Amino acid sequence: MAANRVKGTYDVLPSESYKWVALETKIREILSLYNLKEIRTPMMEYSNVFHRDSEGSDMVTKETYDFVDRSNRALTLRPEGTAGVIRSYVENKLYASQELEKVYYIGPNFRYERPGKGRYRQFSQFGVEAIGTVDPALDAEMIILAYDFIKRLGLKGVKVRVNTLGDQESRDRYQEALVKHFTPHIHELCEDCKNRIDKNPLRILDCKIDYKHESVINAPTPLDLLNDASRAYFDEVKSHLEMCGIDYVIAPKLVRGLDYYSHTVFEIEADIKGFGAANVLGGGGRYQKLVSELGGPDLGGIGFAFGMERLLMALEANHIELNEDVEVDCFVITFSKELKKIGTKILYDLRQENFVSDMNYTAKSFKGQLKQALRFNSKYLIILGDEEYARGVVGIKDTKTEIQEEIKIENITAYIKKKMEK
Repeated sequence: MAANRVKGTYDVLPSESYKWVALETKIREILSLYNLKEIRTPMMEYSNVFHRDSEGSDMVTKETYDFVDRSNRALTLRPEGTAGVIRSYVENKLYASQELEKVYYIGPNFRYERPGKGRYRQFSQFGVEAIGTVDPALDAEMIILAYDFIKRLGLKGVKVRVNTLGDQESRDRYQEALVKHFTPHIHELCEDCKNRIDKNPLRILDCKIDYKHESVINAPTPLDLLNDASRAYFDEVKSHLEMCGIDYVIAPKLVRGLDYYSHTVFEIEADIKGFGAANVLGGGGRYQKLVSELGGPDLGGIGFAFGMERLLMALEANHIELNEDVEVDCFVITFSKELKKIGTKILYDLRQENFVSDMNYTAKSFKGQLKQALRFNSKYLIILGDEEYARGVVGIKDTKTEIQEEIKIENITAYIKKKMEK
């Protein structure tokens, strides 16, 4: 039986991997401008990190990969990055410095959902978390960073959709209003929504089945129930965005897909050919109780995440190349097993000077080796034949000018260095 990849996963082949490296490099380059440091957390956590009493989102209740290990411990492959980062923040007492902790992460997540275009069961995200304080200016900085990142990738028509859920008092008032609104219609909604009305009525608003139901379309918005303090907080966030000329729109029904959000929530859109209405690339929001729920002090945070696969699809759809595949500086062509040993030494010397170098290892003919070198876009061919080796020289050909010169073997590295400097 042939071995196949698991449903909902994919292989990144050598012809595509450079795009991932280029995107990750771009991420690190841009986030460093905002003084963020990388954090790396495990791909699996104890299940209670995600399966908390307060979290009733579909992602956690229906889509997690849960298992029991050989010591009968309940574990979960992470479905998102924030909870694991907060667990690490608490466990390692990063709050002890009483400083704002600004971190980012890049890595795989796992959700058991129906695979589709740009949607996988193993998928990669990069995300940002700023933990330790509640400040409208910080909310605005995270939105500005997400917006700036997408613009720096070269995507067009970038805009922010922003909303607020308000503080706990405002959120409680909103949930009561939703219960009152949906109760007369609950018999018309799906079974999940019938359960959600008691556990968390906000989840009805992003139901994948009932999103077109009249009661969902006409539901009250969080903005209708804000107290004065929450309204003032949101006004401050918007004023910071306006100061920077950020193109944003108020999205009254935006609540995001996780239950730990409070105050500011947002999404980033761009004009992407072929994506239609599904042009949201990422988003996030503020959370107030997550740190304390995972055993830490009562500190707030804000974060966002982008799907790497979706970003790469967006770049491809807009014909944006972050970086060309790495070109080979030198390709060594040999004509015998003995000469290949000399080739190995030549490669070693070149690589010590940081030149990207390679040679053929499959006993191809000269023609076959030449094809391989040109496929690698090699700048220089180093041709080592028996007659040349007997005279202590090699032929070095510039593939752009087609000029070939004979160079002493001991001078190869110096010659290439001089050529590359020009």
